[in-house]
Amino acid sequence: MTDTLDSQPAPSTTAAAGGRTAADVVTPELVARLTAGVAGSGTTACHTPFTGQKLADLPEATPEDVEQAFQRARRAQRDWERVPVRRRAAVLLRFHDLVLERQREVLDLIQLETGKARLHAHEEIQAVSIAARHYGRKAPAYLRPRRHQGAVPLLTHVRELRHPRGVVAQIAPWNYPLELSVGDALPAFVAGNAVVMKPDTETALTAMWARRLLIEAGLPEDVWQIVLGDGPVVGPEVVDRGDYVSFTGSTATGRAVAQRAAARLVGCSLELGGKNAMIVLDDADPDKAAAGAVRGCFSSAGQLCISIERLYVHEAVADAFLERFVARTKAMRLGSALAYGADMGSLVSQAQLDNVTRHVAEAVEKGATVLAGGRPRPDLGPLFHEPTILEGVSAPMAVCTEETFGPVVSVYRFSGEDEAVALANATPYGLNSSVWSTSSRRAQAVAARLRTGTVNINEGYAAAYGSVRAPMGGMGDSGLGRRHGSEGILKYTEAQTVAHQRLLPMAPSLGMDDKGYADFMTRSLKALKALGFR
Repeated sequence: MTDTLDSQPAPSTTAAAGGRTAADVVTPELVARLTAGVAGSGTTACHTPFTGQKLADLPEATPEDVEQAFQRARRAQRDWERVPVRRRAAVLLRFHDLVLERQREVLDLIQLETGKARLHAHEEIQAVSIAARHYGRKAPAYLRPRRHQGAVPLLTHVRELRHPRGVVAQIAPWNYPLELSVGDALPAFVAGNAVVMKPDTETALTAMWARRLLIEAGLPEDVWQIVLGDGPVVGPEVVDRGDYVSFTGSTATGRAVAQRAAARLVGCSLELGGKNAMIVLDDADPDKAAAGAVRGCFSSAGQLCISIERLYVHEAVADAFLERFVARTKAMRLGSALAYGADMGSLVSQAQLDNVTRHVAEAVEKGATVLAGGRPRPDLGPLFHEPTILEGVSAPMAVCTEETFGPVVSVYRFSGEDEAVALANATPYGLNSSVWSTSSRRAQAVAARLRTGTVNINEGYAAAYGSVRAPMGGMGDSGLGRRHGSEGILKYTEAQTVAHQRLLPMAPSLGMDDKGYADFMTRSLKALKALGFR
């Protein structure tokens, strides 16, 4: 493989002398504060991918601990749902301010637990703050009673009410431990639910930090329960007790979660895997598209469900685009300092590094070319891997169709829009996509043909994800349901229709017999259509 690689490794950044370490951040006092109220009669641990060292010992839950957590949550939820929605929303707005004020604390934790660069950790601050502000402002409107036209105008008055589902079971992943834990829980809380959450153990400190901050903002402590433990052991215990299930993770596990929820006739929302495509049309600006591709492919070392793994470039601009994209990728700085400056950090686990290494090695063995990167970087840390661009990828290479979930992108050339759309849609996944063009009208037309839940024009993923008034989620094997917007909060509620019949019943009356009533209703229905009633 070495003969296809650039001889110079990607540049690196190192911590400045006297820079903060894991021991400076994760103190015994911090761990005691964050684990207060977290159920668990056993002990587990979390580690930092930067060095592999243990960060903290944490409580590990047994099935009995999970049951007790649900009991506490159910008791607390009954009081919480009686709190007026505007007061619940005010908790989110206070939380918004606290997150921004205390962001340095959690940026350190996110970096230490995930290995990501600080700027990518800050994306989580942005996403959570936007969600807290949005639902803090809009929840009263989303949840307010709504009037609907009744069966018989003037005689039937109808209101739609929204009730919390009860206790939401949430399984949160490791890759975005702030945004995909509390970010998804905020609409559930403001809708009047309690939450029992199982975050990934390796990134649990971040979720527990968010819990303590939300309690400080006014959330009753028992309304948010956290349980930790091995996923196959604790996860089903959580799923099997929830009144609704929120899951973010792999497609394979998502199918199992959906089956367990369906067996109990419980609703669920699932954000699953992706093999996301970026299309660079022949009128795209090569410089802007190359800069956007770096962001779209390598943010959080590619460990993002909506990051780009397939890059389709029109043959007319492919050379100009690749020259810029390869140069920008080779210039990326890798580092582990708890400070801004690195362009990319580490992978999170040995399993992720093994998958990335396997995909790259197999592709090169079968004829692909490495245009940039391609190497693990043990000199920087045990789990670092360079951002990698591959060309000449084709089936049956695993990187062609399998989700890599790492800093690897495959580049393909195309000659026409129909070909590009067909290639982008040739996957069972349908989470996110990206289109680059200087013509808004042309890009919008291509976007409408892509079978993905979100499409970004002249951006990789952040524009759609950050627009929280609009729904975000996947099609096909990328999941069910949506986060954000009205769908992101109403999924945590049960709709109830209350119809009040006045003056006359929905039955023969005023001396009418059955036939007379049927004739009267027939004339009425025709009249209502003629008058334009809906």
